[in-house]
Amino acid sequence: MLTLVTGTTGQVGRRFVPRLLAQAGPGERVRVLVRDASRGERFAELGAEVVVGDLRDAEALGKAVAGVDAVVNVAASFRGVPDEEAWAVNRDAAVELGRAAVSAGVERFVQVSTCLVYGTGRGRPLVEDDEVRPGGAMWGAYPESKAAAERELLALEGLDVRIGRLPFVYGEGDPHLAQSLRWATGWAATQRLHMGHHADVAQGLLRLLYAPGLRGPAYNIADDAPVTAVDLFRVNGVEVPEDLYTRTDPDPWLGVMSTDRIRRDLGYRPYFPSVWAARDAGAL
Repeated sequence: MLTLVTGTTGQVGRRFVPRLLAQAGPGERVRVLVRDASRGERFAELGAEVVVGDLRDAEALGKAVAGVDAVVNVAASFRGVPDEEAWAVNRDAAVELGRAAVSAGVERFVQVSTCLVYGTGRGRPLVEDDEVRPGGAMWGAYPESKAAAERELLALEGLDVRIGRLPFVYGEGDPHLAQSLRWATGWAATQRLHMGHHADVAQGLLRLLYAPGLRGPAYNIADDAPVTAVDLFRVNGVEVPEDLYTRTDPDPWLGVMSTDRIRRDLGYRPYFPSVWAARDAGAL
C-alpha cells in the first residue's frame, strides 16, 4: 500500500507523517508532496518518498498520485490568508486532487476537514449527520471552502472518501495553544473550545485511513473535555482578564462535537482526554 500525504509541512501534517511511517507494515510506503525539496528532507530520512510540487499544479498532482493506493489530504489554508487563497487551496486544489486520484485508480481518500463546517451549535454536541452550514466572520472563507470541498469530493464517483472533522488542534510544541489567547481575550469566561491533541488527531486519521469500511463518510475527532476561556488562560500560565467574567457566551455549543461515532465504529479513545492530561504528561 502506497499512501500519499499532502500538507506535510503544516502543524498537523508534520506530526502526522512520522506517526504514519512509524506504524507502516511490510510493503507499506508513504509519499509526501512538498513545495520545497529541502522541507522534504526530514521525511526522506524517515523513509518517505518525496515528490516536489504545488498542490495547485495539475502536473504535480499527476506525479504525486501515480501508483498510489490512498491519499490523506491534510493541506489547508486558513488563519490570516485572503479568501481567494482559502478557496484555491481548501476547495479547488482538494477537488482537483480527488479527480487526479480517481484518474489514477486510487482506492481511498481521507479528507481532513474542520468542526467549523457545522456553523452554529445545536444545543447539544454536534453529530456527523447534522446539516453542514458554515458561517461567521472569524475564520473568513475557511469553513465555507472546507464544507464545499467535502461536498464536491463526496460527489466524485469511484472514490472512497472519508472525512475527518478536527477540533482546535494543539500539543507537542504547536504554537496554536498560545495563539488561542488572541481571540479568547474577547470571549466570555464560560465560552468553550473543543480540542484535540496532535497524537489523537493522528490516531483518528490513521483509523480512518486503515478501516476496511465505514458506516458514514464523516467522523468527528476530538478529546473528551472542551475547555473554557478561563482554562485557556490558566493552561498558558497567563492571568485571566477580569472582563471575561462580564460577558455572556452567545453560543455555548459552538464547535462542541460528539465522538460517539468514531468511538463505536473505529475504537477511537483519546490518549489525552483533556488538555490537562496532556499538560500533566508533558505533551504540550
